[in-house]
Amino acid sequence: MRDVTETMVGFARTLRAAGGTADPERVQALLAALDHLDVLDPSEVYWAGRLTLCADPDDLARYDRCFAAYFSGATAGPVRRPPPVVVRRVTVAEPDGGAGGDEEEDGEVSAATASAVEVLRDRDVARLTAAERAEVARLIAVLDAGAERRRSRRFTPAPAGRLDPARTVRETLRRGGETSLLRHRAHRTRPRRAVLIVDVSGSMGPYADALLRFAHAAARSGGRDVEVFSAGTRLTRLTRELRHRDADAAMAAASAAIPDWSGGTRLGEELKEFLDRFGQRGLARGAVVVIASDGWERGDAALLGEQMARLRRLAHRVIWANPHKARPGYEPLTAGMAAALPHVDDFTSGHSLAALEGLARLIADTGRGRAHARRAG
Repeated sequence: MRDVTETMVGFARTLRAAGGTADPERVQALLAALDHLDVLDPSEVYWAGRLTLCADPDDLARYDRCFAAYFSGATAGPVRRPPPVVVRRVTVAEPDGGAGGDEEEDGEVSAATASAVEVLRDRDVARLTAAERAEVARLIAVLDAGAERRRSRRFTPAPAGRLDPARTVRETLRRGGETSLLRHRAHRTRPRRAVLIVDVSGSMGPYADALLRFAHAAARSGGRDVEVFSAGTRLTRLTRELRHRDADAAMAAASAAIPDWSGGTRLGEELKEFLDRFGQRGLARGAVVVIASDGWERGDAALLGEQMARLRRLAHRVIWANPHKARPGYEPLTAGMAAALPHVDDFTSGHSLAALEGLARLIADTGRGRAHARRAG
């Protein structure tokens, strides 16, 4: 049975590399089904995989191609498709009666639309249909995910606060030496830098698109004070690609730039590379750092813990968004998550539109320091 498990896990990995949605839960369902079937019968294996690993009709052709390629000894190459362009069309129904009937019908349509959006807010993005994912993507694109503001060393004129001697003296000289009005100054504020590191490994496949769209919304809201990276088997800087104003164009550029989409996970090594190349030089200093990952570390968990401790010494706050946190009975028992959690200020989920809205508020939570976060934890 061990050989069967390794074979089917390898097949699921091939299907994910080709663009399928064979997440760990579906793989477990396939293995459970094979316990009751003849694994030497290709027909039974085929139908067991088709019924458990395919999430929507678009997966069927991909599954057939990967099944034939994998079990014939060939390799199915990855297929990276840009996100679909959604064209929204507003239609106006023809009136059936008087004005009162039109108002009632319009009210029903508006209420139904609002209700549908409200239901989508709490739905797990991994379980949405293609049309629902497109609608959630549109709602993510309009999120305001700007970072909190911090006090600058520079001053600006203010009606009250610290006395401004230079402006007071100049005002006195203009009035012939008579002091009649005291001038004041206060510290300026500027956006605090935000850094988002999104895990694009195979286990994060159902959530990576939504999280990268959230990162695009953050980059759009925060401008040059937001940096975005993807992490898997290597670290990729996506800040320039996600500067596109159009969300679909930004996602297409990011997809083309990521070489390890749906691959493995070496968070410890990637975090070390980030700190060595970017963080120590200034990107992480005083920043709000968001790591979006499920914590499935294939590398050294001890290295991840060391780099998380190093990151926490540099950053203003460290936020970890794990989409699996929202599942009933979830506990952070994986080696990577257990190693990282002691160095995290805020542990949240990112599995739905409502969760991403909460993450945006958490990033912009002005004045929420480490002491406050520790007490809340």
